[in-house]
Amino acid sequence: MPKQGYHHGNLAQALVDATLVLIEEKGPTGFTMSEAAKRAGVTPAAVYRHFEGREDLIAECARQGYEIFADLMDYAYASGQPSALRSFEATGRAYLAFARTYPGHYVAMFESGISINRSSDLHAVATRANGVLERAAEALSEHIPREKRPPPSMFSAHVWAMSHGVVELFARNSPGTTVPFPPEDLLETGIGIYLRGLGLIPPDT
Repeated sequence: MPKQGYHHGNLAQALVDATLVLIEEKGPTGFTMSEAAKRAGVTPAAVYRHFEGREDLIAECARQGYEIFADLMDYAYASGQPSALRSFEATGRAYLAFARTYPGHYVAMFESGISINRSSDLHAVATRANGVLERAAEALSEHIPREKRPPPSMFSAHVWAMSHGVVELFARNSPGTTVPFPPEDLLETGIGIYLRGLGLIPPDT
């Protein structure tokens, strides 16, 4: 029971867990602190012992999301080794998998308006997560002639944007954006076209 968690000193996490559910149900601005407290089984006054307000609570949801996300990206990158290409492709797929598996965290991270600069802890873990994809891009870009090589940060940003677009348009049941292809196929073929344009995948024969 939520109140039992509170008595054991887990109020902060109980509130985060409750908030993640509310974010999924109502969006990051569609609930109040009182609703989060009620869902966690505590009084509204108890919430402010740990969080200054709703944005502070959502920021903690985002921080925990980035922790999970960074671990998943690390795992995806390692799963493709020693191939730089497989590692790069795996990190793109990990983005999609994370959005589907942790929708509350995803919204808190990318759709709540919370800046990663809100706190040093949030910035650090977001930077770690972003760094995995950039590391994968840097390793793969070494196979591109130097004069044609985009900066790794640009390289990774392109794939990040593509992954985010597939998630937003096709993986979250957005109205009016259905297509007869699974999001995984859209992302994989999109990354393939991008990498083929850079000469990293030979053209189809």
